[in-house]
Amino acid sequence: MKRSSDPTTGPGLADEELTDRERRVLAAVVRTFVRTAAPAGSRTLAQRYDMGVSPATIRNTMSDLASKGYLTQPHPSAGRTPTDKAYRYYVDMLMRVEELTADEVQRLERSLGIDPLAEERLLDRAVRALSIVTQELGVGLAPRVEEARLEKIELVGVSSERILLVLAISSGPVRTIFVEGSRAAEDGALASVAAWLNERLAGHTLREIRETYRDRLADPPAEHADLLNIFLEKAESVFSDRLTGEDVVLGPSAGLAAQPEFADRENLRALLELTERKDLLAEALRLRDPEGIVISIGGEHRVPPLLDFSLVTTEYEMGATHGSIGVIGPTRMPYDRVVALVEYTARLLTKLSEPT
Repeated sequence: MKRSSDPTTGPGLADEELTDRERRVLAAVVRTFVRTAAPAGSRTLAQRYDMGVSPATIRNTMSDLASKGYLTQPHPSAGRTPTDKAYRYYVDMLMRVEELTADEVQRLERSLGIDPLAEERLLDRAVRALSIVTQELGVGLAPRVEEARLEKIELVGVSSERILLVLAISSGPVRTIFVEGSRAAEDGALASVAAWLNERLAGHTLREIRETYRDRLADPPAEHADLLNIFLEKAESVFSDRLTGEDVVLGPSAGLAAQPEFADRENLRALLELTERKDLLAEALRLRDPEGIVISIGGEHRVPPLLDFSLVTTEYEMGATHGSIGVIGPTRMPYDRVVALVEYTARLLTKLSEPT
């Protein structure tokens, strides 16, 4: 399994030198803080983990880790808490991905089960299931349709001087866009224009169409020039693969909001801002490595609303297209369990997306 940081922030900490004792103490602090949300003290670690050394030795080791930037102390009498650097080292060097329980597998499979009456898309159900099972905020990115092929274009007159353009895409979502005409178009004219467009564009990928549509649509029939000019004006955006907030799916945030971090009003406000800025999430997801598990932690993000959060994602396939799915949560995240849940959900989503 591939684990990496956000590719826009540089490599992880694979070259950092820590002693065996420092590694064991660091892992213990991370696991304790993730479990309890309370600073870890040397006596607690000595009681909970068999390290074969005294609390005083553990305390000295924690002090060494603090001087290297791995641990911090909320106040002088408190224990230690991990920094973003500690979580990064833990994820890159110490973490062992958990095996899912039978109950977790069943819950995910039941949530994503094919239901012909379900109103939610498969991706929406997968993201919702991840939110519930992880108690983090599930996030999904709709498939990128760059290499998907255009199957058919339809033009539908919806009102006077307004036309709905419908694109059916192989293994991808239907795209729709409204365009304004200079005058009302008859159904027969719309059908003729759609047939002419399909003859020249259907069967090609969106990337091919975007790069060559001006040549492919040269010399349009004179009787429909007005309609075709309207289409040409919109073609760049119609066939664009630019990600927007509309491409981002979020699950319910109740489980995440109930975590201790969000008892603080400022943290809760940051969470609300995050859920409202899907455009920024789309940008953050666009920058990520499309292959394998990608984990970005706190200050590694370049999108300000994510600076206090961690984002764990991986890729899923939907026919010829690819999207991303994962979770957002506080940096105090059980990464070993979350990675397993995200990976399994992505595999299940890919499997259920295959044609039957």
